[in-house]
Amino acid sequence: MAKKGSKQKRYSTEFKLSVIMDMREHHMSYKETVRKYWDVNKGQEHNYTKQIQLWERIFLEEGAEGLMKERRGKSNTSGKRGRPPKLDKKVEEDLIAENQRLRMEIEYLKKLSALVLAEEQKNGKKRS
Repeated sequence: MAKKGSKQKRYSTEFKLSVIMDMREHHMSYKETVRKYWDVNKGQEHNYTKQIQLWERIFLEEGAEGLMKERRGKSNTSGKRGRPPKLDKKVEEDLIAENQRLRMEIEYLKKLSALVLAEEQKNGKKRS
């Protein structure tokens, strides 16, 4: 991982693909592949190893096209952040009208239930 403020290196799709294909064809380990493609110290191998592992996973799951995708930054696929999308004016009006109808129905049923209960109490019947 690059230090804060330093620029990360971008690798072309062709480079990523050639590293993965070379590693797989010659049955090289991750560390051997790092030593072949980068001039690094012993302590820095781990960062490049992780990068190759990521490229290989993407290649196996999505193919060569997966290596072309830009994967930096936060993705907005979760849909949990931000405002929900605006509804069509017609859909919004229909929902408001349905909501009003349902509220009126609930009020009607409450009043009906109260009338039935009052009638039963007046006649001395028990509600079952």
